[in-house]
Amino acid sequence: MQRYRDGDASAFEPLYRRHRDGVYRYLLRGCSRPELAGELFQEVWIGVVRARADWQPRARFATWLYRIAHNRLIDTWRSAPQGHEPLPDESDEDGGTSIPPALWAPLQERPEEQQLAGERGARLRKALATLPREQRDAFLLHEESGMSLDEIADASGVGRETIKSRLRYALAKLREALADV
Repeated sequence: MQRYRDGDASAFEPLYRRHRDGVYRYLLRGCSRPELAGELFQEVWIGVVRARADWQPRARFATWLYRIAHNRLIDTWRSAPQGHEPLPDESDEDGGTSIPPALWAPLQERPEEQQLAGERGARLRKALATLPREQRDAFLLHEESGMSLDEIADASGVGRETIKSRLRYALAKLREALADV
């Protein structure tokens, strides 16, 4: 990012390639609608381009990037009518996931394993949808980006202990919802 900030336009491509999938998945799971996630995704990267001259290496690039993505999600949640927060959906009409195939993780070759994995994924998405948005956001930042508690706290604009608590409650609720898996 320092090279990109200093005018090396070719330095943007490796940043984009390294972080695009994780950022998109984070946004998609945070808002549930692929078209909205795509718009937010573009806004995040436009934000990176616009802010490049002012970027300072106070934290990892990923922390800064996910802070931008987090803020876009918060803006989306705030603009949703009260009680109509966009939540991750279970699946589309065909029973498939709403995540584009290009972003799917490789599955086992056997059909029964693929079916089990799909059922587990649907259950996880359903369980995620039941979490309060702050807990879901902390969980997704941790799982999708591999960020530490301090990095999530920086990206979310809250204290480390608050993030630790949110993650603990989210994990407890997810474990309870998925206890039989």
